[in-house]
Amino acid sequence: MVREIMHDEAFLARKAEPAAPEDLPVAQDLLDTLAAHKDGCVGMAANMIGMNKRIIVFDNEGAYMVMFNPEIVKKSEPYQAEEGCLSLSGTRRAKRWKSIKVQYQNEKFQTRFKTFTGWTAQIIQHEIDHCEGVLI
Repeated sequence: MVREIMHDEAFLARKAEPAAPEDLPVAQDLLDTLAAHKDGCVGMAANMIGMNKRIIVFDNEGAYMVMFNPEIVKKSEPYQAEEGCLSLSGTRRAKRWKSIKVQYQNEKFQTRFKTFTGWTAQIIQHEIDHCEGVLI
């Protein structure tokens, strides 16, 4: 189901709770909402639809990917980026990394590790910031 976009900065600044198997419907709502905003959005975190869970979805080179409980475990090559967000007006500067290794759980809650680079890595970092309560 496509959900309304959350704009309440106090809610968005809260650190997300860990996701569990009963949160699978939240991931589907996130995918539906991201698809509905595909013209202006490449990734979303659950708090952007009012759910305080550690779930992100993003465009992974043309296919949407879901991560439950993502954590960056390795990063290299810092740079400065300018980013916008559906939940907040304007753009903000953010320190990003060209390469990141992420530990996450898939839809079966199996732990996985994957390295991402470039634009996809930047999207993931933005969404993980949402999970940490960082306003971007």
